[in-house]
Amino acid sequence: MTHVFHRVLTRELPVAARAEGVWIIDADGKRYLDGAGGAIVVNVGHGDPALIEAARRHLSHLDYVHGTMFTTEALEAYADEVAPRLPMDDPRIYPVSGGSEAVETALKLARSYHLARGEASRTIVIGRRASYHGNTLGALDASGKEPLRKPYEPWLGRFRHAPAAYEYRCQNPGHPGGCGAWHAGELEQAIQDAGPANVAAFIGEPVAGATLGAAVPSDDYWPAIAGVCRRHGVLLIADEVMSGFGRTGRWFGIDHWGVRPDLLTAGKGSSSGYVPFGFAACSSEIFETVKEAGGFVHGFTWSHNGLGAAVARAVLRRLEGGLLERSRELGERVLKDLSTALADCAVAGDVRGLGLMIGVELVRDRETKAPFDRKEQVTERVVADAREHGLLLYSSTGHADGVNGDLLMLGPPFVLSDDEAATLVELTAEAVRSVA
Repeated sequence: MTHVFHRVLTRELPVAARAEGVWIIDADGKRYLDGAGGAIVVNVGHGDPALIEAARRHLSHLDYVHGTMFTTEALEAYADEVAPRLPMDDPRIYPVSGGSEAVETALKLARSYHLARGEASRTIVIGRRASYHGNTLGALDASGKEPLRKPYEPWLGRFRHAPAAYEYRCQNPGHPGGCGAWHAGELEQAIQDAGPANVAAFIGEPVAGATLGAAVPSDDYWPAIAGVCRRHGVLLIADEVMSGFGRTGRWFGIDHWGVRPDLLTAGKGSSSGYVPFGFAACSSEIFETVKEAGGFVHGFTWSHNGLGAAVARAVLRRLEGGLLERSRELGERVLKDLSTALADCAVAGDVRGLGLMIGVELVRDRETKAPFDRKEQVTERVVADAREHGLLLYSSTGHADGVNGDLLMLGPPFVLSDDEAATLVELTAEAVRSVA
């Protein structure tokens, strides 16, 4: 008997007792290789003494203070250290407690910027189909994944959506040529349909995360999208909640294409899951414009908390100590080895990714890319087999047509050893073959 409303209601959950490195141990002593870093969250590994000490040190002299009354040394120091890593000019960060809050903050900040400029008509945000940006209502409305939106559709509908950057099932008739130009044209049309004077922002993950399983866009995609946004005065929001802080082998996913967004959202790996933390960052031009107009009408009880900033600062130090390079190098190896291991597996349609953000798309027919019927629960069966053999994977469904589609994601901590990486590949391939 439990009084907890668990996130999973279809099976009994084991009790996690402790964690170290890339392993989680339950109360019965069973060890699980955390092949997904939880939900692609734990970047620097479990049980890191430096992060635990940073939290202890901060709490030993300061707990809660409200962000309208005080700033803290931890927050100021973190902002100074993370700012040079952000792909924008003289950025300001607005700290919150996680990814959904970060996206909600960025959406409101985009609106506040346009209001400050006297462009009150700019209310529409354009996201992408088959995308996910969070579970608050604004973030969910910007998201384009139908199964997640469906229960709440009566509360949604203010925002619009352009095609997903999804190379495996690209809608561009000329694919693989000219995908960037085609997507730019689709975004241009969406802006024209909404009325250029009514569009506030475009939001997208540099590398699509949970809903499309580490789908990497064509190299011409982000420069072309940025060009359309600039031309129409539409703010570009890079959602780096999953792809940030080394997950793709660089500080931020958008760095791979040299694009500088107007706003950026972070969460997950910013504190490596040790404490709830994230932020929305904006360029100095946005900050100064909103400041001069009277400020930003927004806030949460736990925004600007020093504990999160103290731990996040320790994460920066760990990444700078070689883990960023480790993510890139190990990611290339795992992607290559997993692709080889599944090369002759009939249900492995695509193995893709960047850094240690890797996805496997499962299909009924490799040649036609036809998905399995959702009733077959293919993803659930693969994840269950992996879990039975001591491997934790992340999963998603419904991407192919809004109902069908099966995806797996790998996103282990960057401290994964070479031997553990080999185990990760071996157990993942065996779990996928279990349904073949």
